[in-house]
Amino acid sequence: MNICSLVPGATEVVAALGRQDNLIGISHECDFPSSLAQIPVMVRPRIESRHLSSAEIDRQVGAMLAADAGLYELDEVRLLAAQPDLIIAQALCDVCAVTPSQLERVVHALSPPPRMLTLSPGRLDDILRDIETIGTAIGREEAGTQLSAALRSRLDTVRATVGAQATRPRVACLEWLSPLYTAGHWVPDMVAAAGGIDVLAQAGTASRTMDWDTLAASEPDVIVLMPCGFTVPRTKAELASMTTHPQWQRLPAVQRGEVYLVDALSYFSRPGPRLIDGVEQLAAILHPACYDRHLPASVERLEGQTTHSH
Repeated sequence: MNICSLVPGATEVVAALGRQDNLIGISHECDFPSSLAQIPVMVRPRIESRHLSSAEIDRQVGAMLAADAGLYELDEVRLLAAQPDLIIAQALCDVCAVTPSQLERVVHALSPPPRMLTLSPGRLDDILRDIETIGTAIGREEAGTQLSAALRSRLDTVRATVGAQATRPRVACLEWLSPLYTAGHWVPDMVAAAGGIDVLAQAGTASRTMDWDTLAASEPDVIVLMPCGFTVPRTKAELASMTTHPQWQRLPAVQRGEVYLVDALSYFSRPGPRLIDGVEQLAAILHPACYDRHLPASVERLEGQTTHSH
């Protein structure tokens, strides 16, 4: 079976279920596990975002979407030559990956046409179910069921660990810093599983822009910075847009020294198995006493703030 997976989280699942050798094409964002580097890339971004600020990326994305120009370029010739039997795509977000409508022409040009599996998870549970769906589609049904069950078991462990805590901190998760965006979709589910209350977003709803007054009014005990697709160092490079704002120092989380940077690229913005790692990281942030006050290696507390003891 020739599999073309154009969704990073799904590509992780295909690899985890033992079908990496069947991958004949991936997207530019499929970077985990690192052994995927040998597989041909079928999709490239039209915006070279590495050297742009958050505000510049937001402006360019907005302009391209307004012009109805695709954000991603599909290597149609390469994809046709690879003769995929199955193409995995997503319909959740036009900004995140190539859309099914862009793939239609290729699908119709192939004979026989490949199967299309289009994922659109809105909640954490949807992502766990998608693992089983992918498993069935690639002939690894049992392995998919086992992986999904193992991830659910880890979630249950987190819930049991933090469940007895008397407090549930108020958490603000920020998916973009300039302009400010709430982190929607599955992130509120992640916060709830980790023993917190998401004060900005409802599970299953799209991420949205908000103003500083909305952030201030939410009075977060904890702020988690998770710009979509960013690593911790990339987020650090953007921090000034937050920390120099006149309202920043007045936020309760900032005054308490409870601001954290996480690797959103790996553990929060990509719907896949590693979201469960993200839940475990959030639990350690929100309930340090349950985790020997030990922060996971990929989480950083923002230094240089006034800290008060709880």
